[in-house]
Amino acid sequence: MLAKRIVPCLDIKDGRTVKGVNFVNLRDAGDPVELGKLYADQGADELVFLDITATHERRKTLAELVKKIAQNINIPFTVGGGIKSVEDVGILLKSGADKISINSAAVREPQLINDIANKYGSQCVVVAIDAKNVDGTWLVHLNGGRVPTEVDLFEWVVEVEKRGAGEILFTSMDHDGTKGGFANEALAKISDLVNIPVIASGGAGNMEHFVDTFTKGKSDAALAASIFHFKEIGIPELKSYLKDKNIVIKPS
Repeated sequence: MLAKRIVPCLDIKDGRTVKGVNFVNLRDAGDPVELGKLYADQGADELVFLDITATHERRKTLAELVKKIAQNINIPFTVGGGIKSVEDVGILLKSGADKISINSAAVREPQLINDIANKYGSQCVVVAIDAKNVDGTWLVHLNGGRVPTEVDLFEWVVEVEKRGAGEILFTSMDHDGTKGGFANEALAKISDLVNIPVIASGGAGNMEHFVDTFTKGKSDAALAASIFHFKEIGIPELKSYLKDKNIVIKPS
């Protein structure tokens, strides 16, 4: 069994880490360089950096900030936000990213997944998916959750794997920031449909939620933001708790 991963997420707006509820009402959560270094030192398995307004405001991801964070951490680093081309990916990888995350651009131009995977390998392609349960159907949303589509979540995860994605980062917009637990039913269904790792995002509120998503949700990794940023849960304590619950994790 592969070790489960704990992944802090830095949602970036205007160069600062922010966090909201259901993708709105953002509040400042600190300096991303300092937070990234702290989480790496505490034993986080990976770090995710998402420039959450890059696509919406049609800006490029802040490559300089990526470089600063990469220089201060020694764990795998995924970067997303505003990536629209293979060239964008090259810039971010040169800046220190290990993997890149594409979301809106992948839905609008699915061939981009193939093109990035063909040039840089599937191992560096994470397809992030923001979805909401609308009248019983999970529908994909774009531009930081602002733009609804008719794309079915479960059909989309199958397609992105076929196109070369190496990993899926699924965020339930209904659960995001609520601290009520992950969308484990949807996560388990995704995990049954694909053979690539699935990262759970949206809803972490306590340590038991991590146990639930690794067991009931069949998730390979769990991503969280506010509970780490605002020091509600420490990564060393979380890993110790998971170990006690017989969850296979990487040692801190």
